[in-house]
Amino acid sequence: MKLLRNLFVTMIFVFMAAPFVVVAGVSFNERKRLIFPPEGFSLSWYGALWTEADWFNAMQNSLVIALLSSLLAVSLALPIALYLWQRGNVLAKALFSLGLAPFMLPPVITALGLLIFWVTIGGSGQLYATVISHGVFLVTLPLVTISLGLQTINVQFLEAARVMGATERTVFRTVSLPLVFPYIVSGFAFAFVLSLNEYIIAYMVAGFTVETLPIKILNSLRYGYTPTMGAVAVLFALTSVLVFSLIARFGDLPRLLGAPARDAE
Repeated sequence: MKLLRNLFVTMIFVFMAAPFVVVAGVSFNERKRLIFPPEGFSLSWYGALWTEADWFNAMQNSLVIALLSSLLAVSLALPIALYLWQRGNVLAKALFSLGLAPFMLPPVITALGLLIFWVTIGGSGQLYATVISHGVFLVTLPLVTISLGLQTINVQFLEAARVMGATERTVFRTVSLPLVFPYIVSGFAFAFVLSLNEYIIAYMVAGFTVETLPIKILNSLRYGYTPTMGAVAVLFALTSVLVFSLIARFGDLPRLLGAPARDAE
């Protein structure tokens, strides 16, 4: 039975890893061909991300949008999560539900609504519109992680600080914030990775004006495949693995995935 279980798990792993192996192999092709196993070995397609202006600009746009939108998402999520944690009233629950709403709707519906909004006020096709749109759409991720982090705080720590004469602002700065900070970073990391890979909202809001890497890949497919697309996919995957590995190493990944809170020691 154990052998069959291990075999089954191995088959699932191979099935899930196979597409990545194929894409990674194609990205090392020496010639500009879509073929696997690769013919020869070359890193030139990875170098093209830095030497070719169109790919470099797309990468730069993706990084700027992901960074700023993740910061915006955390900035929106933190006060909502704190208000819900401290008050827990109807308004707080309504704000929390509103923060979850973007992920409860199909992305294309959210993207269409954002498109109409930005066309109406005249921000369509602008970088800041994409940043704000991603920030609003991704606010769910840090909202959930920060809320989970706040629930793990032992209220006795807060009471002890207040008894010692600390103000509410001091309690938050010296007790609450340090305890919840790993969850803030985790929420930022989740939002950053998803923003890098997001296509529908970026395309609807900015179109071809602000070209991100996912949009660039789709546009390039119109003129034929290049192994540079495989190189981009590999970098996306490695970035995701790195980010989630760091969260698993320094954060409470089981808790972020929904496991019950561990008893405070």
